[in-house]
Amino acid sequence: MISNHQADVVGDSDKLIEHALQAAMDTALSPAAPAHLRGALDAAVFPGGSRMRPKLCLKVSYVCGERHPELATRAAAAIELLHCASLVHDDLPCFDNAALRRGRPTVHRLFGEPIAVLAGDALIVMAFKYLSLQAALTPELGARMIEVVAEAVGPSHGLIAGQSMEAMTHVPIDRYHHYKTGSLFVAAATCGALASDVDPAPWSKVGELLGHAYQIADDIADTVGRAEVLGKLPAVDTQLKRPSIVRGEGLDSAAARFYAYLEQIGDTVPASPHKRSFVNWLNHALCKGVAGPGKAGLIQQAALDCAPL
Repeated sequence: MISNHQADVVGDSDKLIEHALQAAMDTALSPAAPAHLRGALDAAVFPGGSRMRPKLCLKVSYVCGERHPELATRAAAAIELLHCASLVHDDLPCFDNAALRRGRPTVHRLFGEPIAVLAGDALIVMAFKYLSLQAALTPELGARMIEVVAEAVGPSHGLIAGQSMEAMTHVPIDRYHHYKTGSLFVAAATCGALASDVDPAPWSKVGELLGHAYQIADDIADTVGRAEVLGKLPAVDTQLKRPSIVRGEGLDSAAARFYAYLEQIGDTVPASPHKRSFVNWLNHALCKGVAGPGKAGLIQQAALDCAPL
């Protein structure tokens, strides 16, 4: 049992998330697991980045009344493990060939490319195992949540589909953003709502809008950021000619769309006693740096001011 209490919408859910991630690792890894693979998995998950996706899942669950807190926590951890897996694979030489991630050498630089591939694969397996163990206690709801998470990383309109679009010459930027980034935000918000037995549709829309805003902020950071601020080398997407709203539409247009998405999010969050706190948290997360080290300064550097929602 990881949690039997609610994650305060304006409080600190970091410890709960880290505990759940460690529990997922412990559940999957026996003493017989090869030490080098264990090391690669640990490097992929800890220390984390913003943990924005699991935080979103837990905070949506709280706002909606949280009926199944343990299931929400398991879903949050599973989604973060899948995100970590995607970063390990995205950093590989066949994709970005990245040297840094979160201010440290990438997994393939530390352990070699073959072990990095296996570590990413293992994180995917670990995510679904950890969620399914709790889902078995509430089979109908658990099965639906597993389907939501699987769809978010799948080949039709999930993370894998988005990654594949990087090999295309002409990419619809909004679809690319939704597939590669927004899909896990949609899953996080949807699972949070499902764990509270409420209609997930409006929350799925919140996740979709958040994914767009988050990716635009990332595109801005890649354009104007510095390695010591970002924790990774900047301009990688530009050098590799990855789809980027900044490269396609310019910095001013990207900034305008970023704030338009923030306004839409504020309008889309369903009414509740916790709506203002939740929207303020999202505003802070996207504009004040929770979404990534130093991004607040980068957006200000792009001549933007964070307008309250």
